[in-house]
Amino acid sequence: MHVIFGGTFDPVHHGHLRLAVELRERLGVTRLALVPSHVPPHRESPGASSEDRLRLLELAIEGEPGLYIDERELGRAGSSFTADTLRQLRSELGPDEPVAMVVGADAFAAFDQWRDWQGIPSLAHIIVVNRPGTVVDPGSAAGRLLAERRADSPDQLHGRPGGLCLTLDLPLLAISATGIRERIGSGRSPRYLLPDRVWAEIRARKLYGAVR
Repeated sequence: MHVIFGGTFDPVHHGHLRLAVELRERLGVTRLALVPSHVPPHRESPGASSEDRLRLLELAIEGEPGLYIDERELGRAGSSFTADTLRQLRSELGPDEPVAMVVGADAFAAFDQWRDWQGIPSLAHIIVVNRPGTVVDPGSAAGRLLAERRADSPDQLHGRPGGLCLTLDLPLLAISATGIRERIGSGRSPRYLLPDRVWAEIRARKLYGAVR
């Protein structure tokens, strides 16, 4: 099964990385793709350029064979829409390869605001990671989708190309990229919230208001 975990990674931190490892192990896949977005359509523009965020991500996963970077969204002009990414992947992998996309419950709650959202289940499975304090309204479009396409275990995803929704409770580290940017901008240290190599590169590139 081909699994993609997208985000701005602005900057990548231990919360992202630990979640990616947990996902790979829980889903029973050899590798998991991290897909950095170029221009996120549903949030403010990233605080660092696509090039900078990609470099930080490369440093963060170096030496971890279970994770790799899919750069396709960085090469597309304009906003990074998940439906476009999945259509491209499906054309490359063929109609029979199981494909799954990962989304947090907070983002999934507004799934009906995504571009071409109704077509996404035909392209891939949807894995919703539960987050503390977030409840998907059962009466919403997202809630109905979860109920209609519910999968009870990761094994079910391996048996068909797409179309199922699986919710997962995983150990989450309470780390926020927004909080990290605010810390750096105010002159405080974000050490231990992200890999040391990432923090060193942020200082070297003077990202997010960092000084050397």
